[in-house]
Amino acid sequence: MSEQHHHHTGTGRRWHALPIYLLTLLLVLLLWELGVQFVADTPRRFLFPTPQAVIARAGQLLRDGTLLRHTRVTLLEMGLGLLLGTSTALLLGYTVAHSEFLAHLLQPVIVTSQAVPIVALAPLLTVWFGPGLISKIFVCALIVFFPILVNIVAGLTTIDPRLHDLFRLLEASRRQELFHLEIPAALPAFLTGLRVGGTLAGMGAVVGEFVASSEGLGYLVKQGQNLYDLPLMFVAILTLTFITLTVYGLLGLVERTVLAWRQRDDTASQT
Repeated sequence: MSEQHHHHTGTGRRWHALPIYLLTLLLVLLLWELGVQFVADTPRRFLFPTPQAVIARAGQLLRDGTLLRHTRVTLLEMGLGLLLGTSTALLLGYTVAHSEFLAHLLQPVIVTSQAVPIVALAPLLTVWFGPGLISKIFVCALIVFFPILVNIVAGLTTIDPRLHDLFRLLEASRRQELFHLEIPAALPAFLTGLRVGGTLAGMGAVVGEFVASSEGLGYLVKQGQNLYDLPLMFVAILTLTFITLTVYGLLGLVERTVLAWRQRDDTASQT
């Protein structure tokens, strides 16, 4: 009963937040309009497109299929980059958490991969793997890898050692220990890392596209810059923002659903 009430209050809280989100959107549009009015009578007015001009440009790009084509490319890069970064982080995270020797061995490599700015690494990856899809996937994977890895290691290393002892005492197999202790314990931290990684994937894709590309939302931004087509730049940036917010929201929903299901499972097993 109390659990059902908690679920309803959680859903209710999210619905109560909706007017605040709409108010934020309205405030952004208002500030945008004020900015347009501020430069309206100056020679720099063409550098600040009106919301109407951006909406008209978006409509045109949607009608001729340009926006959809470039968005699809960026989404593919993000998805494959997130998949590669997550699977690598899972494998390395599990290894680092279980072997002190490998942790010391791999730590300098992992830290170095994050110490070098991705903007500096992206041209190198483009030279190595070409200007196509592969280099963008690697840029995405590199940028999402670290937050997921850190969260997995944190989730696994904070397990109470007495629980490991208990499993060994009960003569549980390595597989049983993995599925009944380690995965449930590391799951909340992993899902948090995944949500952060998911939002960073968009940045990775665009950084890769900035370096060398002939398609994608990053390419549209560059094309808009070269042609001084400010509405085109705004459309590409706003589309990317929308994608990132959607990914963040969806992964947040997955996190809440999985953790609520796990909580129900735990409650049922205790009764």
